[in-house]
Amino acid sequence: MNSSIPVLFRILLLIGGFISLALGAETGLMRLGWNTPVYSADLAAFHGPLMICGFLGTVIALERAVAVGRRWAYLGPLFAAAGGLALAAGMSWLLGAGLITLASAILLSASINIFLRQRALFTFTLLLGSLCWLIGNLLWAGGLSIAQAMPWWAGFLVITIAGERLELTRMLPPSPRSKWIFVGVVAIFLLGAVAATLSATGSLAIFSAALLVLAFWLLLHDIARKTVRKTGLVRFIAVCLLSGYAWLLVGGLIGLWSPGLQPGSSYDAFLHAILVGFVFSMIFGHAPIIFPAVTGVKIPYHPTFYIPLIVLHASLAARVAGDLLLIPHCRSIGGAINVLALVLFILGTVAAVIRGKRQIKA
Repeated sequence: MNSSIPVLFRILLLIGGFISLALGAETGLMRLGWNTPVYSADLAAFHGPLMICGFLGTVIALERAVAVGRRWAYLGPLFAAAGGLALAAGMSWLLGAGLITLASAILLSASINIFLRQRALFTFTLLLGSLCWLIGNLLWAGGLSIAQAMPWWAGFLVITIAGERLELTRMLPPSPRSKWIFVGVVAIFLLGAVAATLSATGSLAIFSAALLVLAFWLLLHDIARKTVRKTGLVRFIAVCLLSGYAWLLVGGLIGLWSPGLQPGSSYDAFLHAILVGFVFSMIFGHAPIIFPAVTGVKIPYHPTFYIPLIVLHASLAARVAGDLLLIPHCRSIGGAINVLALVLFILGTVAAVIRGKRQIKA
């Protein structure tokens, strides 16, 4: 039975996810050497889980729950948000990891539900993305390090986004051969995640090669190559997508250049090229479409949407340069301005919502 959930409940779930985003960003600043009001230094160890599982896991699970239209599917974002809050509150990390693992299991169930309704390559790809999150969470909850779980968490985000974009390539259909190439790249990507988890040195060579090919595939087939010539919101979304793919290329190149990634330098550059450059570019581009679908609140386009995007890319370029050239203050300042870009994005979104309500009243 299709059961609707009150919009207020969805908004509360989003707020829970955004609390993880705020604390995740703050712990990121702490790790970069900035003094922050975080009440526990131990929380800095959960920077990755807060950002990926607490925030992005909540948002993606909520989006999937809306698509499924079943009340049980909303347990996914609920558990993801609760897991992030448990970590933030200083409770047992196993409690937080357990809640997040339950969230990923529910997301996987929701993805299977969607695939059974519509058997297509893009729905199967979304299913694989959900499976990656569950595997990563099981590894983490089972006692493996965050670094060993990270390839699966990154796979969760990259494969999920690829699946969503693959759905939209129906407007620019890939050939059967291109689809098989896509399948092969995703298979190699998953093999690379297995190899990175099992490798004594944490080598990401296979994983990075798959990232590189996937970025080229998405650049070649995404409708954004055509819509970037349009105007307004359509062009903004295309710019976000294309710039995100560029960062995915950068991440793949860094991983191939330094497959045994070094903490504090190439590891930071590799992860943030993907998780900040690629993932947040996609968030910036899709927010005016996804958030209204989830919350029922319109976010009308405004040219100021470009400001946080430009700040994000400029600051990330500085951060990556600082990582690779071993210039700590460049890395630290770039990371701080990364956070500023997220703040500007949130403020710009709120301002757009207010403008939209004023336009309706007028």
